[in-house]
Amino acid sequence: MTSTTTHSPAVPTLRTAQIPPNGLYEGHRVLRRLPDGAPSRPYELFDLAPQSATIGAEISGVDLSRPLTPELRAELNRALLEWKVLFFRQQHLSSLQQREFARNWGELETNPLLDTGDSDDVVRFDKGAGATPSFENVWHTDVTFRTRPAMGAVLQLREIPPRGGDTMWADMAAAYDNLPEDVRTRIDRATAEHDFLPGFRRFYGPERLAPMQDLFPPVTHPVVRTHPENGRRMLFVNTSFTTRIHGLERAESDELLRLLFQQAHVPEFQVRFRWQAGDIAFWDNRATQHYAVNDYGDARRVAERVAIAGDRPY
Repeated sequence: MTSTTTHSPAVPTLRTAQIPPNGLYEGHRVLRRLPDGAPSRPYELFDLAPQSATIGAEISGVDLSRPLTPELRAELNRALLEWKVLFFRQQHLSSLQQREFARNWGELETNPLLDTGDSDDVVRFDKGAGATPSFENVWHTDVTFRTRPAMGAVLQLREIPPRGGDTMWADMAAAYDNLPEDVRTRIDRATAEHDFLPGFRRFYGPERLAPMQDLFPPVTHPVVRTHPENGRRMLFVNTSFTTRIHGLERAESDELLRLLFQQAHVPEFQVRFRWQAGDIAFWDNRATQHYAVNDYGDARRVAERVAIAGDRPY
């Protein structure tokens, strides 16, 4: 008999090639809208149209100018927790009606750093030719420089530009879920400093900011906060106000924060809303970041926002 020897084919050799580490990569995203074990239930008091896989839902069949019943308030709150930002078309609320709707979720918050409308708890953004810039074209969570950042906010567009002026929101629970395991391990017990100065220094000078330094000293929050109502873990740092992670050298803190800041830029975590005059957006500030797109040039865009006071993150 003649024996034969079988040779395995040689494994091809690949050249060395890699992309820089600690960035955003293509590939599968875990998109988990509800906490583990939470059932998905229908809504009975209004119609809800999802705008993405995990964040953003348009509500119809609700008149926000009228008082909410306890049952309607409870179902809207469940929708807010599950979708993180709710959109209501063509409501055309007065400032008083907008405030009364927001008060269903708690005490209203004032912000002496921003221009106001009809009352101290209504912030007015009036943008057009020559207007002072503000928090546009940057991903951020509102007022994390406070010890108790806002629980949520109700924004209404009074006047829209002929084109552009959308607002985007990012789901920070999904952002946390999709971090590499080693990064989650590094940040799960970490804390970070938040300061109002980096965000507001983009458009205000020392004369306006210096008197506010004693009113708003730097504060410490967890890098990953726990939602007080549903227990979700969420990334809680943002470009406008988070300055450093405690316990790390500056270079290491900066590198890690840059990675964490990038997570809001992932399209699968986002929803984008195209406004009409009179529309309302109500978002959970604990679970989201948002980005006002200033792509409308010298056209005028007028919005009013009411913020709801929040709790201390943990």
